[in-house]
Amino acid sequence: MVRYVTAAPDKPDYTLEQPFCKQGAVIGVDEAGRGPWAGPVTATAFWINPEFKNMLPRDLTDSKKLPALKREKIRQGLCASNSGHLWATRHSSVVEIDRKGILPATFSAMVDAVSALADLLAQQYNMQLSMVLIDGNLLPPLDVPCKAVVRGDSRSLSIAAASVLAKEARDEVMRGLATTYPDYGWQTNAGYGTKRHQDALQQFGVTPHHRKSFAPIKNRMKIDT
Repeated sequence: MVRYVTAAPDKPDYTLEQPFCKQGAVIGVDEAGRGPWAGPVTATAFWINPEFKNMLPRDLTDSKKLPALKREKIRQGLCASNSGHLWATRHSSVVEIDRKGILPATFSAMVDAVSALADLLAQQYNMQLSMVLIDGNLLPPLDVPCKAVVRGDSRSLSIAAASVLAKEARDEVMRGLATTYPDYGWQTNAGYGTKRHQDALQQFGVTPHHRKSFAPIKNRMKIDT
């Protein structure tokens, strides 16, 4: 059965994770990049080591609420070598997005991230998953216990951590692509349809990194042919 948690406090905490910790590892999952016109969609799965949960960055919350510099500082704290936490990040490419659709491609990245993190937990801590908390109201096809948590990145510390790492990982990919395609402003707009991005599409056309199944890009291609 799909179970939803809809309420969200002002700041994420460990309430949703706590009931399942004795049975195994509880992880949070979030995605970044469903809406942009270019680049991959990214998902991160994150496990907070309960022994170190009180040492998490104080300002940890939904990545969308954090300015870039603070988000990067939080990422560094989450990924510190002595943090004891584990995580895995996976991407679904533009090719996969155009072939499957954005939601199935997002689910694919989530499933891959969860699978990779489950392997790490088994190898390093001899633990199995007891619960997967996923941001949103839809669940990917996982064969482990999972919950969809609406506004989960504002409620669950595990999901909030996943949201920060997914956002940072995807932004890094887009900054890399911007070195080859500097005119589109991907280093700042992350592939979203800003005015600069629209102007560059009009002047320079569609790149291999654009999502050709998305209406704005599809329409641009019709104009260019």
